[in-house]
Amino acid sequence: MTKPIVSIVKYEKPLESVRKAIDLAKGFENLPSNAKVFIKPNIVFWTKECDFPKYGALTTSRVVEDVVKLLKEKGINDITIGEGVVVDDPKDKETPTDAFEKLGYNTLKQKYGVKVYNIMERPFEKVELTEELTVKMNADMLDCDFFIDIPVLKTHAQCVISLGTKNIKGLISIASRKKFHSPDPDKNLDYNVAQLANKVPPTLVIIDGIFSLERGPSIDGKAHRTNVLITSKDVLSADLVGSNILEIDPKSVPHLVQSAKQKGRPLDLSDIELVGEKIADFAAPHEWDYVYAGDDDMPLPYQRAGITGIKYHKYDKTMCTYCSGLNGTLLMAVKMGFKGEPFDNIEILTGKILEPSPGMNKTILVGQCQYNKNKDNPLIKERIVIPGCPPQADKIQGALEQAGIMVPPGFFDNIDKGPLMFLKRYQGNPDFDEELFQVK
Repeated sequence: MTKPIVSIVKYEKPLESVRKAIDLAKGFENLPSNAKVFIKPNIVFWTKECDFPKYGALTTSRVVEDVVKLLKEKGINDITIGEGVVVDDPKDKETPTDAFEKLGYNTLKQKYGVKVYNIMERPFEKVELTEELTVKMNADMLDCDFFIDIPVLKTHAQCVISLGTKNIKGLISIASRKKFHSPDPDKNLDYNVAQLANKVPPTLVIIDGIFSLERGPSIDGKAHRTNVLITSKDVLSADLVGSNILEIDPKSVPHLVQSAKQKGRPLDLSDIELVGEKIADFAAPHEWDYVYAGDDDMPLPYQRAGITGIKYHKYDKTMCTYCSGLNGTLLMAVKMGFKGEPFDNIEILTGKILEPSPGMNKTILVGQCQYNKNKDNPLIKERIVIPGCPPQADKIQGALEQAGIMVPPGFFDNIDKGPLMFLKRYQGNPDFDEELFQVK
């Protein structure tokens, strides 16, 4: 049996480094010139309100353009770039449009004639990933002849890593994404993510490791300039190698364990042909988890700040993408509202399975799932709800005030500019080049 090939290439030069990575992996071998090709980058976050660090969070426009150029060299003209940008309001069409413009995808349309789609405005098809798991997936990708999956080399606070397999999740509908974060202990997020590649067309994965990201998947993680491309026509093999370069044992990544088990494959790379550079040339430890104190009911930064009188339980795998975005804002707002005195025995619950603790005076339920689960729980003395699915950020201030947490007004006045703070750690460092996210 032929071993799947994974190429490891140092990123050194535009176009030529991507060309080498694809050639070593035999990525375009037997690809006909009349093929319909669908390219899926990773745009996990976008805001049109201010600049923010894209390093390690977003696929570089440099790699996307190089892939398009190489496809055009082969005479391929039917090329689509598609992504479902995560936005607070599902009806928001302006933010994805702004992302495609500023990342240069519209320039790629003009230069090379590619199509650029916000998949939330495109048709979805029902797909049975397993007998028990049905999702709605982007019809354009399902209809293509060749799928090019371009994730970033990064960790993930719930899935440990977010590479080729996890990147496909961005092609399913909002309802399907929410369903993936199931409270079922067996058919949970990890199990569901492991099924994502089951029904995709022939695939080439190019993991963009020009930058890598600790404590991802979004802009608040810590980026590194890693300069590596990991390429394979086998999604699991690419992810196993990427996990090793992040120095995360694949045995500790549940969706990789599940995927390997289903395919009858080992996790130790013994059935993979590695070509190009060595893993050791790029491997470096990347933290993925956010540390909580106590019984996972106090974020470590809260403990260090001396905050008491509150239980803010650690997120779990049932908290979906949309509540995750609000959770970061809520965590910061509570910290800003601490004035040195203990809070009034407050508890904050997220996701689909957390339950209230006895003896708490006020319980904040974040989102529709928490409300549905605990709205009638007799342990709750005073119920405070941040409503919606997804919940809206503008409801946070009132909920916190009702709980006695008085956040400085300026925090909410400037909340749209919050991502600017994460830029500071990269300013003045020439390794972090914004031009890699532009198309000239």
